[in-house]
Amino acid sequence: MTAMPGTLPDLLDQLAATLEHDAAQSADQGRDQAVALVRGRLLQTIGNLHLYEFFLPPEVRIGADLAASLLLGEEAEPTEGIVLFQEGERLVLQVFDAIGEVVPHATLVPDSSGLALTISRRLAEMSKAGTSYTLGPAERLLPIIDAGRSGDRATLEAVNPTSVLTPLWQDDETARRQKVATLVVELIRANKRILLVTPDHQSADLITLVAARAMKAAGLTFKSWLSRYEVATSKESGGIPLPDLGFEAQMHQFYAKSRSDKAALRKKYDRFRELTPILAYKAQKQKDLDEVRLLEWRLVTQLSDYQAKIKDIDATLAQYEQLPIWTRLSMQAMGKNVESLREYRVIYERYSAGLRKEVDIAKMRIEELIPEATVPKELKPEFAELKEDVIHLGGTKKIRELLAAEENTNRQAFVQNRRVIITTAARVAADPLFQKVRFDVLIAEEAPRIPSPFLLAAAGLVRERIVLSGDLREVTPQGAWSLEGGLSYIV
Repeated sequence: MTAMPGTLPDLLDQLAATLEHDAAQSADQGRDQAVALVRGRLLQTIGNLHLYEFFLPPEVRIGADLAASLLLGEEAEPTEGIVLFQEGERLVLQVFDAIGEVVPHATLVPDSSGLALTISRRLAEMSKAGTSYTLGPAERLLPIIDAGRSGDRATLEAVNPTSVLTPLWQDDETARRQKVATLVVELIRANKRILLVTPDHQSADLITLVAARAMKAAGLTFKSWLSRYEVATSKESGGIPLPDLGFEAQMHQFYAKSRSDKAALRKKYDRFRELTPILAYKAQKQKDLDEVRLLEWRLVTQLSDYQAKIKDIDATLAQYEQLPIWTRLSMQAMGKNVESLREYRVIYERYSAGLRKEVDIAKMRIEELIPEATVPKELKPEFAELKEDVIHLGGTKKIRELLAAEENTNRQAFVQNRRVIITTAARVAADPLFQKVRFDVLIAEEAPRIPSPFLLAAAGLVRERIVLSGDLREVTPQGAWSLEGGLSYIV
């Protein structure tokens, strides 16, 4: 048995070297040879991921979480995927391209050496990256791993819980998972981001269901907080729609809604642009209509004044001979006699005739402007609502920027918005997405079955606390967290 290094960076370097050696052995021993698959069928599609079932020849074993290429024939393009699990001769793959509802035969080319090298580089990076990784909590795992390697169950049972390292050893699997779920609820309420890892995908599905039920019982919206990183291999259980909790399903739904919202926004913006010149034209015509109506009012007022003057002249002329002599003399002194009054009357009639023509022209113009200035009743509230939305969104310039922005399905940004991520430890160690994502708490369910390279790779992503859950009966010499044998447990 290789001696246990005294420091975490030394252990990480040792593991990295072991995995690099195993990668070379995989190539030498031909462990990545092509395997013939038969009777393939599509199980489900979520977003851009597709779950397929194939059957292997007897005695062939394919390790979980292996990246693999799927060859479909000379005329078809190969597709890439991940091996999720194998049950007997049944193999379940998560692939990135749809290859049909039924696939009579295919060839699988596993890449165990690539997986070993990827994890080796991750561990080497952790040992040298310094402040890029928070290795304080991970250092607490050194005595745990040492005791597990030697099969010292007594030492593991004697580990006292601390604020950084908490063991949850229990033989009863159901009760243990319930404790983990209860802890998840407590951590969510404490506003912690949780990475929950398991040794395999079946266990990940089970703990996802238990955690979702606990969150539902606690009144938490589990669909908003909980995310199963891979496509779930199980269906709905006890009212919990496990496929809906998949990371890809949640991301696909989010971006589908985003695209829908963007389409709705574009429709509103286009309608706003369509109505704006129409309403502006109507407003200008209304302004013209108001001006013509004001002109008409002034013309009618002047015409009324002239008509009143003509009426006064007619009344004066009708009773001029009956007026007292001094009244007529005073009128004459003011230049008002029968001849002048008649001249004034002719002038006023001429002015009135001109005003009537102008009033008629104004009335004709008003009749023309009324339909041009009239806004349909349904347009006013519609435009008012659209204008309010545009102002609320920051104006037309901001909307144009939002519509012009290309949609980028940023997986890292999306995973950082999930409160609980559940996956296998191997996926955490191998997937580049987890290199820059950090968590507050790591919960390792069935921890004794998780190889130490994977466990440490996950532990390097947490800042505060590590929780180890499992059955200590699985701790056997050179079994738990074993450093021996390299990746022999993968393929």
